[in-house]
Amino acid sequence: MTDSPIFRRHRQTKIVATVGPASSAPDQLRRLLLTGVDVFRLNFSHGTQENHGEVLARIRALEAEFDRPIGVIADLQGPKLRIGSFAEGAVALRSGRVIRFDLDPAPGNEDRVCLPHPEVIEAMTVGSTLLLDDGKVRIRVIEKGPDFLLGEIVAGTRLSNNKGFNVPDVMLPLSPLTPKDRRDMEFALDQGVEWIALSFVQRPEDVVEARGLIGDRAAIMLKIEKPAAIQHLDELIELADALMVARGDLGVEMPAEDVPSLQKNMIQKARDAGRPVIVATQMLESMIGSPSPTRAEVSDVATAVYDGTDAVMLSAETAAGAYPVEAVAIMDRIVARVESDALYRSIMDSQHPGLGRTTADAITHSANQAARAVSAKAIVTYTESGSTTLRAARERPPMPILAISIHDTTARRLALSYGVHTVHVTKGISSFGEMVPEAMRIAQDYGIAGIGDRLAITAGVPFGRTGSTNTLRIVYLEPEPQ
Repeated sequence: MTDSPIFRRHRQTKIVATVGPASSAPDQLRRLLLTGVDVFRLNFSHGTQENHGEVLARIRALEAEFDRPIGVIADLQGPKLRIGSFAEGAVALRSGRVIRFDLDPAPGNEDRVCLPHPEVIEAMTVGSTLLLDDGKVRIRVIEKGPDFLLGEIVAGTRLSNNKGFNVPDVMLPLSPLTPKDRRDMEFALDQGVEWIALSFVQRPEDVVEARGLIGDRAAIMLKIEKPAAIQHLDELIELADALMVARGDLGVEMPAEDVPSLQKNMIQKARDAGRPVIVATQMLESMIGSPSPTRAEVSDVATAVYDGTDAVMLSAETAAGAYPVEAVAIMDRIVARVESDALYRSIMDSQHPGLGRTTADAITHSANQAARAVSAKAIVTYTESGSTTLRAARERPPMPILAISIHDTTARRLALSYGVHTVHVTKGISSFGEMVPEAMRIAQDYGIAGIGDRLAITAGVPFGRTGSTNTLRIVYLEPEPQ
């Protein structure tokens, strides 16, 4: 046991940081953890499996050093749709001109370019939109053949080699798992990551396919970045274990003004379903090269917290930026400031999810109410699968949730969830009677509660049966008898 402040976060919303060249060294990872990172993201769009394996080993060493479960997300690249190259490296564009997209791999010019995805050409229809270079170039399809498209340039002035493209209004017949993704996923599962994040999800079948490959070796996180996914949102949430609101891609494929309301809607739906949700992309983007964020970025992070997200995420800011530790520190301060606002608490309480119909739901709801009534310092859950703790996090209580689990994987997964302080115990607890003094001891050891404080403890009897939460006890931490 150490006295490092890492043991106690004085905020409920979690911080996810992406690891990259700016943050992969052991001392940098340690600084990020101490500054406020709760979960690390490995982005398989960049780096090698060997790199990611080394980083994961360093994270596990930090976990052992600080006796704190740390979640790790393996974020798969997904299909990358890109055009071919140009003979001159780039071409000038002009609104109203027509450009041909075909399967010919020869370098392109102002009149044509290779689009090496026959399945995309087949799926497109006259009137469909093609967005290139993150939406900087907009093309409207005016003619389609068996192996080509003719598109009228609607907006954009320049297009260069191998730019990515998006198709916002067509359901593409593509699996979210490319051969590269399958190799990366198998590697990540063998290494023991807690979360697999799926890119390019469009429909429920995509999740079913991934679940068949992953089984129970990791939890599945869906990156909601395609308009098609929005149409199936309720089904996707039901199938997933967590959600990531990938606002960057959504903002390219949908009108930008639609994204804020979608963010709120997705957070609320995920919370109602008891699924952790991350708000991601461009949160403190200017800090890639600046030691301080813009006021708009601060407001953006704050809005996600006011919306009730479980976690906020840093991408290039920590992966490749010049100020990774400073970005985490500022995000930590923004989150803490919002959570100290009385308006924040009133929003969390007013957006309370509906009460579930199970005994476990009723007990968890009662624990939240009882903990508030007696000013308990924490709600304590002993959990096998994490389901009891996720129910507690769904309530968005004002006090921390102390989650105790004998399974290290469960403890690490819960590190992503709102307000949850996870503790992995190596010795099994066989009865509620054993759990109560153990919970009191752990709460004191970790600085969550002290003598004279109360805890609200939930568990299932018979003890240790997954999903059987049916007992609530309020305990008072008394001084040791002299």
